[in-house]
Amino acid sequence: MRLPEMTQASVPLTQEVEAIDEKGRRSLIHIPAERPLTVYVDKRELVTLMTLGGAPEALVLGYLRNQRLVRSVEDVASIHVDWTVGVAAVKTRNGVSDIEERTARKVVTTGCGQGSVFGDLMDEVDDIVLPPAARLKQSGVYRIVETIRTLQSIYKQAGSVHGCALFTQTGELLYFVEDVGRHNAVDSIAGKMWLDGMAGDDKVFYTTGRLTSEMVIKGAQMSIPFLLSRSGTTQMGHSVASRLGMTLLARCTGRHFLLLTSPERLIPEPELATVPPVATLGSGSLVDTASAVAAAELVATKEPDPKVATDSAVAREG
Repeated sequence: MRLPEMTQASVPLTQEVEAIDEKGRRSLIHIPAERPLTVYVDKRELVTLMTLGGAPEALVLGYLRNQRLVRSVEDVASIHVDWTVGVAAVKTRNGVSDIEERTARKVVTTGCGQGSVFGDLMDEVDDIVLPPAARLKQSGVYRIVETIRTLQSIYKQAGSVHGCALFTQTGELLYFVEDVGRHNAVDSIAGKMWLDGMAGDDKVFYTTGRLTSEMVIKGAQMSIPFLLSRSGTTQMGHSVASRLGMTLLARCTGRHFLLLTSPERLIPEPELATVPPVATLGSGSLVDTASAVAAAELVATKEPDPKVATDSAVAREG
């Protein structure tokens, strides 16, 4: 596989500013960076993305992928980002066919930072087939939520950003990207997947933002059958997911979630819902949710001890 030649441009992701609180006290706080990145494809200006700037090359590649302007990572010869002028120069191997016509119609989406997509939102949706056999255990959902909760992030330091992540079905974190808009974060993950040759048919996508139609379509274009969010969904996001047979889980916090579409993909483990997010063991040491889930799984599968059961019955009768 021929990968594009790419820069590794980096910029500070946060900035210190002075703040004055309600009592007149001064302090320094961190706020996320936000900067324009104008994308040129074969010397033609395409779009200006407002971004944090954490993974600009992957962002540009994922944007081209999710806009369906390039069909393969091998179609891109190079991506050069220069933050001194705020430009990403993309060179393709064979050009983009009908680029004027394909970019003439633009739909402004509900993405934070105001996202946009070229063409009809529903173009080619009916051609997408998600893997019918993909399944996700309830314990996998809890591991994903716990991993996100404990992750060190720009959001915890400065707030005002969205995060997206890609996981295996067992809850192993593969990628985590934050940006000023969730559409940028999902595009960056799409770019990283292409560069690594990673398939999405056995993966789980998590976002801190809403599951809109744009997010659902982008997830489907990456062949991902599961989308999780700590927020909710929209009517169109729900409709498109139902049409695709994609599983949406919203309001994922602690032990709670709402399964909205394709429930047959989730393997329920309702006994885990009663395990507290943090458990106390022995001398008072704390264990995280993942450990508690594992302990609950062990208890659920362990055969009961007949003697213990008999002693318990005797005690109740007494």
